[in-house]
Amino acid sequence: MFRNIALVAASALTLSAGGAFAAGKELHIPDVDFAHEGPFGRFDQFQLQRGLQVYTEVCASCHGLKYVPIRSLSDEGGPGLPEDQVRAYAKQFTVTDADTGEDREGVPTDHFPVSAMENAPDLSLMAKARAGFSGPYGTGMNQLFKGMGGPEYIHAILMGYEEPPACAEGFESDGYYNKYFAKGAIPDTCKDENGVSTIEGSWIAMPQPMSDDQVTYADGTSATLDQMSMDVSSFLYWAAEPKLMDRKSAGFVSVIFLLILSVLLYLTNKRLWAGVKGKKNA
Repeated sequence: MFRNIALVAASALTLSAGGAFAAGKELHIPDVDFAHEGPFGRFDQFQLQRGLQVYTEVCASCHGLKYVPIRSLSDEGGPGLPEDQVRAYAKQFTVTDADTGEDREGVPTDHFPVSAMENAPDLSLMAKARAGFSGPYGTGMNQLFKGMGGPEYIHAILMGYEEPPACAEGFESDGYYNKYFAKGAIPDTCKDENGVSTIEGSWIAMPQPMSDDQVTYADGTSATLDQMSMDVSSFLYWAAEPKLMDRKSAGFVSVIFLLILSVLLYLTNKRLWAGVKGKKNA
């Protein structure tokens, strides 16, 4: 299940003594074209709704979104659910009332529940906690033109499960080989004479959390592993950046204002100094 998506939880890696942590090859997280990327990108409302469905049916039994208010599901720029659907969605959760101490049905003003398992990290900020890009231009330019990279990282982890490489034959582990997970155990047989890993990725504690057609999308979209990974990654980025569209709009207005101001200052400067610059010393 998705409960073990310990993308950041080293404590969740319980691997046998047959492997040890080692520096490996530099991982290159594949770029993915999400709708929200770029200065003018916007969240795909239908993708966010599908991502919410994947989170609800696959992830929510173990992982929480404790920093995300349920009412935000109806916000413009987000999943955009009607208010009656948000109320119905909130009712599925049982909440302990802070005033009475009694359990009650959830309401839109409540937040998503916390993680139900001790070792299951909260996913509220997961998409911001991981950077998916590196390179000569640094994270600043990559964030501007590609986005944070966190959704790409989550998507890569979910898609990165493969059969163990040949060098790991006979290696027994409580984990699973993932070509995009860099912080797990690696068998000695997959290291060079300097103890450096010769393979991509490492072993991660969680099994493959999703498979094709694990959910049935209400809009009829084919629920392939890639599609579900894309959808839940986008949803988790929205959960971490629910005001992303507002910030982009404010930034665009600010840039336009500064451009107009620059033109006005240039014309003003030119007019004020035109007489002085036109004179020549006798």
